[in-house]
Amino acid sequence: MKIWTLLLLRISLGWLLVIWGADKVFNVEHGMAVANKFYFGFLAAESALQIAGILQVLLGLLVVFGAMRRWAYPLQLLLNGASLLAVAQSVIDPWGWVFSGSNALFYPSLIIMAASLLLIAFRDEDRLAVDNISR
Repeated sequence: MKIWTLLLLRISLGWLLVIWGADKVFNVEHGMAVANKFYFGFLAAESALQIAGILQVLLGLLVVFGAMRRWAYPLQLLLNGASLLAVAQSVIDPWGWVFSGSNALFYPSLIIMAASLLLIAFRDEDRLAVDNISR
């Protein structure tokens, strides 16, 4: 059961990166709005955002397949950590009782971060990852 759970977790987290990256590439206006609202305008230039999106898609695919995990998982953790920090007020106060503008829909960012840590913690037990199959 553990190998299938790790597979599902790896695929779902990696595919989330693919979706976020593709959004930057194909829906540039939305990506710019997100960059400006949550990331202080970081990468809020069309070409920079699209390059970042392509890199994010590639990282997501590495995670999906379990390739280069010693590098891909920490990079995933970094991106998911940045997302968590960007919406931290919604995680701390999801219903906006203290912070105005909070949104309960951002609370799963904490779960995504925890899942990213779990992938790292159980990396050696993921027998279905591409870079672990031959072991």
